[in-house]
Amino acid sequence: MSKPKPARYRRTNWSTYNAARRKRGSLLIWLDTEMTWHAPREGRAG
Repeated sequence: MSKPKPARYRRTNWSTYNAARRKRGSLLIWLDTEMTWHAPREGRAG
């Protein structure tokens, strides 16, 4: 038995789609340079 094909969605209203993408914004991650790592070392790096 074969795997069914995933549904394909078509966008017809590109201006609304693009506006919604802009409204989502971006994800920023702020790192503190004075932060210290307190987790115990286990095994090898990575």
